[in-house]
Amino acid sequence: MSYLEDLFSLSEKVALVTGAARGNGASIAAAFVNAGAKVALVDKDAGVIETCSEINETASIGFSYPYICDLLKDDLKKVVDKIESDLGNINILVNNAGVSFGFDTLNYPSEYWDLTYKTNLKVPYELIRCVTPSMINHKNVGSIINVTSLNSELAFSNNPAYVAFKGGLKQLTKAFALDLGKYGIRCNNLGPGYIRTEMTKKSWDDSKTRKQRSDRTILGRWGIPSDLDGAAIFLASDASSYVTGQDIYVDGGWLIKGL
Repeated sequence: MSYLEDLFSLSEKVALVTGAARGNGASIAAAFVNAGAKVALVDKDAGVIETCSEINETASIGFSYPYICDLLKDDLKKVVDKIESDLGNINILVNNAGVSFGFDTLNYPSEYWDLTYKTNLKVPYELIRCVTPSMINHKNVGSIINVTSLNSELAFSNNPAYVAFKGGLKQLTKAFALDLGKYGIRCNNLGPGYIRTEMTKKSWDDSKTRKQRSDRTILGRWGIPSDLDGAAIFLASDASSYVTGQDIYVDGGWLIKGL
């Protein structure tokens, strides 16, 4: 194995990726597999089984395993215990699952506020608490990656819940980074810009909105899920062994663009 392969290798690592049936989660999971990890793909969508099959057909070193799970209803501790029983102690957690519901801010439905809170903030909090005891007890060097958003930094109209809880997730990461650092567990944020996924389909399908989004970036284009792969592998691997509590935005330069 070459120096670079060794530096970014996830060989003998076990990863858990939520929201992994498609989109960003599926791409990150596939990248981890191709870096050598055993990866648990967790999603309530049964399509996660087909996603694993597709990943495993082309993977040369790692392997993926599907776990159908409703993160809002199932016992997360039992899910984590099952994965660790099957695959070994979890070294890497990627909290990718998320929801977004756009409504007029002054009439935002309380049920969607609650659902966004539970999915985008409460579940990541609970999953981190489920995986860290094993990391600590087995003296694993753990990496926790929370997938935030441009909107953990910037507001956009008529979606107060998404903005609020992605902002909360950003700060939750920093709180855990501070408290878990003494155990060698690192926590970082991976913030996508506008990535072409099912969640952004409405904006993509509107040609005017699509161009507006492209023009806001420096690179002049939307992202695709695989654009996240390199940053995710970096944060999961020993290449980032001295990086914790940080925000890495994969946004085509959106955040820093001035005039």
